[in-house]
Amino acid sequence: MKLKHWLAAARLRTLPLSVSGIIVGCSLADFKVWNFQIGLHEVAPSLLSDYSIFILATLTTIGFQILSNFANDYGDGVKGTDNIRIGEQRLVASGIISPKQMKRGIIIITVLTLCSALVLIYQAFRQDYFWYSVLFFVLGIASIAAAIKYTVGKKAYGYSGFGDVFVFLFFGWLSVVGSYFLYTKIVHLDVFLPATTIGMLSIAVLNLNNMRDRIEDAKVNKNTLVVKMGSQQAKRYHYFLILVALVCAIGYVELHYYSPKQYLFLIAFIPLIHNIIIVARNIIHKELDSELKKVALSTFLFAILFAIFSV
Repeated sequence: MKLKHWLAAARLRTLPLSVSGIIVGCSLADFKVWNFQIGLHEVAPSLLSDYSIFILATLTTIGFQILSNFANDYGDGVKGTDNIRIGEQRLVASGIISPKQMKRGIIIITVLTLCSALVLIYQAFRQDYFWYSVLFFVLGIASIAAAIKYTVGKKAYGYSGFGDVFVFLFFGWLSVVGSYFLYTKIVHLDVFLPATTIGMLSIAVLNLNNMRDRIEDAKVNKNTLVVKMGSQQAKRYHYFLILVALVCAIGYVELHYYSPKQYLFLIAFIPLIHNIIIVARNIIHKELDSELKKVALSTFLFAILFAIFSV
């Protein structure tokens, strides 16, 4: 088995989207702690600790994403969902990686990700915040379970229309608010605004994927939200996702406004508006495949611009 095959199964193009929430959450925490000293602790963490939390959170999130991609490849492969596929090649369905080999890969990446999560939890809380450590350990286990159960098993939630909910919770709220909490040990409600932005844009990527695959998914009883809603309603849903993402980002900036440069994140919404136009005009579903990359990279660009200018 060649390394390039495992890299293909890992779907590296999905990784920038997965770390967007970490970038936003950590930047928000850095802003609160270093610039305003809001009284969370008498002594701020060391710079080394600061970087280690960010690096470990990023590695852990990448692990969750690769685990999800491996499990998705395996689950759809053994169910026959990927036998007729429009997008990038899936390794189990094509026979390049056997189900047994992919299972082994899932186990290995699960162990590595769990180890990374444990080190992250220790680095963030050490011995002073035992119950916080327990909470994040449980969240880590829940993230692993969610990544696997998306397509694996008889009750895979991705086959019953709940994928959007889990993407929003784990890649939006948990990613942003969770990484923020690792630094601050407290939650502020305004953090949920950019967290919702990341969550909505992450759903938008999934929605495009499901719109592209709607006909094929319906044939194999993969009842995604798009299959349940139909094409036209899925388009309206897509507009809603991007609009809410924009409103929430603007709302956060308005609450903390101090300079026009904070609105530079709007640059990232230019390709997203173009994406809305393309979706509105779309007739042939497979043409949406290139739009996935556009929305994913726009989300990553938003995270970078927001982290630099908006906090």
